[in-house]
Amino acid sequence: MTPFRPVVLVPVYDHEGAIGAMVDAILAHPLPCLLVDDGSSPACEQVLRGIAAAHPERARLIRLSVNQGKGGAIMAGFTEAARLGYTHALQIDADGQHDAGCIPQFVALAQAQPAAMICGHPVYDDSVPRLRLYARYLTHIWVWINTLSFQIKDSMCGLRVYPLAAVTALMREVDLGRRMEFDTEVLVHLVWRGVRIVNVPTRVTYPSDGVSHFQAWRDNLLISRMHTRLFFGMVWRLPRLLWRKVRPA
Repeated sequence: MTPFRPVVLVPVYDHEGAIGAMVDAILAHPLPCLLVDDGSSPACEQVLRGIAAAHPERARLIRLSVNQGKGGAIMAGFTEAARLGYTHALQIDADGQHDAGCIPQFVALAQAQPAAMICGHPVYDDSVPRLRLYARYLTHIWVWINTLSFQIKDSMCGLRVYPLAAVTALMREVDLGRRMEFDTEVLVHLVWRGVRIVNVPTRVTYPSDGVSHFQAWRDNLLISRMHTRLFFGMVWRLPRLLWRKVRPA
């Protein structure tokens, strides 16, 4: 059996005001950290280089010369993590939304169930924008339709642990969205492939540095297109998905 080797993966795009505190919170736990600079501004790039230089044994930085989008940055991180011999990547957003104190719980669950996806299920405080919350629920409905299940309680939370063998195999075979649609699309495809989802309630705030890279027109269009693709993908997988529901355990 391959030894369990997790790494914390943080995609970063112009979060120079929040990333230092986030990395400090991550490194409070005995885990390495892989920062993916998604073509950030010179100011953010300088901050990231300083963080990597201050923690040479624990924080590794890779830089994408052109902004790829959140999904593109995460996939670049998966490729690098797999190359370095890690078996699991704990994704956490750079903006301070997520409580890094949850990292040991997520890692322990991944170690106990190494083939599963460990997914954060947000518990919001009053900082969450109501319109964003309602739009998120519409995505939940589409995800439940496209997987014919309620396995995924929240497909958009940026705190999760990926089994790298499963997700890198998926990346080789499927052209996944490279921007904000990635978080949802990758989970639906993994469920279609039989990967078990473990949902974990986790506290979420919006965001500590006040920076959001969600572009309403562009990203909502990409998400709508993604749901359309996934719906037709579900239709031709329908016999297999229904068989899973009726076959003996």
